[in-house]
Amino acid sequence: MKKVLNIVPYPYLPYFSGGQKLIAHFNHYLGEQCVLHVAGTADNDAVLADTYTFHPILKTSRFRYADIGSFFRLQKLIKKEQIDTVIIEHPYLGWLGWLLKATCKIKLIVHTHNIEYERFRTLGKSWWQVLKFYESFVLRQADKVFCITEDDRQWMINNMKLQADKCVVVPYGITQKQMPADKLHCKNALADRHHFDPQHALFLFNGLLDYKPNLDALHVILEQINPILLKSNLQYNIIITGKRLPAELNDLKAWNHVHVHYAGFVDDIDFYFKAADLFLNPVQSGGGVKTKMIEAIACGTTVISSETGATGIERSVTGEKLIIVADNDWNGFANAILKHALQKTETPAEYYKYYNWQHIAEQVVTRLV
Repeated sequence: MKKVLNIVPYPYLPYFSGGQKLIAHFNHYLGEQCVLHVAGTADNDAVLADTYTFHPILKTSRFRYADIGSFFRLQKLIKKEQIDTVIIEHPYLGWLGWLLKATCKIKLIVHTHNIEYERFRTLGKSWWQVLKFYESFVLRQADKVFCITEDDRQWMINNMKLQADKCVVVPYGITQKQMPADKLHCKNALADRHHFDPQHALFLFNGLLDYKPNLDALHVILEQINPILLKSNLQYNIIITGKRLPAELNDLKAWNHVHVHYAGFVDDIDFYFKAADLFLNPVQSGGGVKTKMIEAIACGTTVISSETGATGIERSVTGEKLIIVADNDWNGFANAILKHALQKTETPAEYYKYYNWQHIAEQVVTRLV
């Protein structure tokens, strides 16, 4: 079996964000297909690494991104365990991967989650061009680059001048294998938990709420979309979940009388996804695939999304579960909500095959260099 080392530069066990969840599931299912070691920071809960061996090699301070000592510790681990392939999550430790490739005769894979420099450019960061130079250099040094979407793959080929055969799509995955049978039960249970009428339509928005693209999308829901919905005859509730809502929004109490409710961080997000009739995604920036959309569709929930928010979703397998509206067309967005609020459609079987983590991990092993 292949002996693989994955280097993860930040805590992900347990996971709270979509990126952390991606790494946790990627490692779990890859660990079932090969001999996997993961090197990470000591503030991970190693007990949760159930299919692979976790090594707390990286420092927890921000200086870990420039810690030359980690090179020698990882070099020792690679030799001891006879590692033949090293994966690094994100390009930030690319210098470390390059040194390990040069000195340990291993194959190097960079597992990207999006185009990092483009994400920071859309967020208005002045140093995005420096990151572009570094990120492009790192990806060119890799033997293979795992991309989450075909959009990212084409961007790397066209704008970063990577060889086409080097770039491989490894999508964000889901654990479900079929349409859930308990959506109605979940909606009734959630309505009871939050004192809603289960006959009313239920809309969900989820994300880290101090992340600007998500916070901007929340303001769009509060200030643009919901006022239009209020003019309709639809009976509905909008529930917002996620950590780090800015204090000045005061748990959205000022919006409770207009059908908006804040549930905070929930550790059973699949329950909320399944309960919702629609997932709302009016995101306008940030780059990368919106993992919460993939999870919502897996839970049988229809997604109403802006064009930008739908970037990276494999639309050929979503069927009627993804409704896309032009960016900044909030009247069109609200009308799509009203049209699809209580429609019942099935998530296609092809969706579960394409996005299932076990299937993805099996394909990854065949592509290890």
